[in-house]
Amino acid sequence: MALGKDYSQQQCSIARALEVVGERWTLLVVRDVFYGVRRYNDFLVHLGIPRAVLAARLQSLVDAGVLDRRRYQESPPRDEYVLTERGLALWPVLRALGRWGREELPGAVPVRHFHHVDCGTELGPYGECPACRIPVPPADIEMRPGAGVDPDPADPVSRALLRPRRLLVPLEPAAS
Repeated sequence: MALGKDYSQQQCSIARALEVVGERWTLLVVRDVFYGVRRYNDFLVHLGIPRAVLAARLQSLVDAGVLDRRRYQESPPRDEYVLTERGLALWPVLRALGRWGREELPGAVPVRHFHHVDCGTELGPYGECPACRIPVPPADIEMRPGAGVDPDPADPVSRALLRPRRLLVPLEPAAS
């Protein structure tokens, strides 16, 4: 039996979530917004995603209430994308997928490490701070490069991500 084009007939929360974030590229776009990417061209160069696909993914994330589109320039009109509360709630999902990929897939080397800003401790497997014994929200997380990062990336977004930085802080315009 062939799979349908959507999961609308399934009474399953995972199926409903996949309707929003289950298409190829979607979670990578969301990941990049957590990393500070906000502008269309930055997504384009960092992800290597086709323009039409990126436009469709951004629009679907806005329509689903995961991202909010904000105008940062009037002429010509240009928008940037920021996470909504619904989008911020995806952080544990991204964290768990990254952990699963490192632990369950052969040859995976950590590209990023995540630390609690307040104390500097690397986060535990579920996003908690082992030292402070609290779950750490994304705004209080510093991302640091890991052993798997390319030390000389070609694109400006990847170069900006070589330095330790807080999640959700927009990339500098020079990276755009």
